[in-house]
Amino acid sequence: MTRRHAVSIGEAAALYGLAPSTVRWWESQGVLNPPAREGGKRVYDGTDLRRIGLAYLCCVVGRMPLEQAAVVTSGKATRAAWQDAIDAQLAQVEHQIQQLEAARAYLRHCLRCTDDDIAGNCPLLDDELAAHTPRGRLPGTDLVAAARAARAVGLPRDEKAAARRARDEKPCPGCHAPVPRPARGRPRVYCSPACRQRAYRARRGAR
Repeated sequence: MTRRHAVSIGEAAALYGLAPSTVRWWESQGVLNPPAREGGKRVYDGTDLRRIGLAYLCCVVGRMPLEQAAVVTSGKATRAAWQDAIDAQLAQVEHQIQQLEAARAYLRHCLRCTDDDIAGNCPLLDDELAAHTPRGRLPGTDLVAAARAARAVGLPRDEKAAARRARDEKPCPGCHAPVPRPARGRPRVYCSPACRQRAYRARRGAR
């Protein structure tokens, strides 16, 4: 492969608005195959660039977990295998759509409340808490007694684990690479300055 028919990792990443670190991360996770090297540096030909684009479509547009995306993008799986991976993600996306539609319906319902203080005055709130929150698992209508019972019972183990994952495992909004948690200070939102800058430019463009 000659340099005339290949590009550097920085150029390959720039084609899709990614940081080079994201391309390297996808490679380390099996989403991308290791490219050829010249002088010890990665070089990408047309097929490599198409594969990075497919990884972008799966990971960023399709929001696939990296492990599933690797089945689709690596070129090593059978057609049946990568279709199964896409079907699994499609089922997850449809489930998320249902959750979002339920959220939209409930928020629209909240807008119809005529009270100034929903928590203090809404006569329907207790029924909605029982229907839509874990409070509904506890007997009785007295919230104070139910709260004491909840403390005594505790959250199920799987819900505690899910809560920890939701708190600790937040992917980068730009490329879905994991965002390392700093030992001290505020948690980071983006995996790299490049992803943060792209989000800033996107917000400015929207305005």
